[in-house]
Amino acid sequence: MTTQQQITTRRASLLLLAILIAIFCAASLPAQEQAERQYQVFNLPSLGGVRDQGNSVNNCGWVAGYFNLPGNQSRHAVLWRSGVAIDLGTLGGPNSNVAWPVKNNKGIIVGISQTDEPEPFGETWSCAAFFPSGPNNSGKICLGFVWENGAMRALPTLGGKNGFAAGANNQGQIVGWAENTVRDPTSCVAPQLFQFRAVIWGPRRDQIEELPLHPGDNSSAATAINNRGQVVGISGICDQAVGRHTARHAVLWDKGEVIDLGNIGAKHWNTPTAINEHGDVVGFAGLPGSDPDTLIFQAFLWTKHNGIQPLGKLPGNLSSQAFGINERGQVVGVSSGGPGGTRAFLWENGVMKDLNMLKEPSYTARLEIAGDINDAGEITGRAFDSSTGVRSAFLAIPRHR
Repeated sequence: MTTQQQITTRRASLLLLAILIAIFCAASLPAQEQAERQYQVFNLPSLGGVRDQGNSVNNCGWVAGYFNLPGNQSRHAVLWRSGVAIDLGTLGGPNSNVAWPVKNNKGIIVGISQTDEPEPFGETWSCAAFFPSGPNNSGKICLGFVWENGAMRALPTLGGKNGFAAGANNQGQIVGWAENTVRDPTSCVAPQLFQFRAVIWGPRRDQIEELPLHPGDNSSAATAINNRGQVVGISGICDQAVGRHTARHAVLWDKGEVIDLGNIGAKHWNTPTAINEHGDVVGFAGLPGSDPDTLIFQAFLWTKHNGIQPLGKLPGNLSSQAFGINERGQVVGVSSGGPGGTRAFLWENGVMKDLNMLKEPSYTARLEIAGDINDAGEITGRAFDSSTGVRSAFLAIPRHR
């Protein structure tokens, strides 16, 4: 195939992708549970690096996540819209990222970004885990951002230096966590020095509200919000930052009440990642008897009627994490720790399926991570091409036959 033919083929694929997105944005597909589903998978355009990932897809088919810059020392938050990649930029520092499912359908994207201001206390904060390892990973203050109308702006903190934005609803409320000014040597583990709390920003500009803690805890983080204003997140101690014992409790904030969602046998890493309009919650949790520094988890689903239930993992794997859920109760995530490598999964009707077994055979890259799913069943995440070593963001569109 000539270079011109390759360009023509790629343009045709992107045009088809744009048409399909427009159709699904107008109306979600009806459930066809008896049909055999296959997914048509598209790699989303890269902007120069070899590691990109989609972490959020809304009901208009907007995909958000990150792309690595050439050289792979830094990454930027990105919005893929109608097959076109839009670099969202940063707040002045080298890195930014849309790290969680955002879900807003009205043009708001939220995430994290470094500023150009040095971090005066040497904290790596929660952001370091979401940026490439290397000289640009830390050393700068990191804040939550909101991107709308083509511009990125920083979100306020609780008086401390750092913050993190994770999700947003259609009412313009944004959730995340923000540092305060309380230095806590009894529960903060180096390099973390200051407590942080779950917050809601908005709907007014720069409005910030601190959410209550689970009794006996001192730090917390909010990770997702639905259009009913229900918020999920974690509550525990300050620890190294978000994770480990900060996630002692998985919690739901609903009408001013803090509801403990329980666990599956461990008091660490109990982390909700998404909530749908029914109030169903997915996430991941530490396993009974596990070491909090050994990152082996179990994906879970929590519902009001059935409580918290583990979703299992794919055959041969040791660990799983759920990242997204839609209104039909379809759950996506990652299963890892086995000879088959890291694999994206789709869980529905009580069964976890390897997404690689559902894609069209012509798509040869391995779907490693499924980061989110919208109400049309479109899935985004990350794929690995072993022939090139490139990890690409993808959008998988379901077909029924």
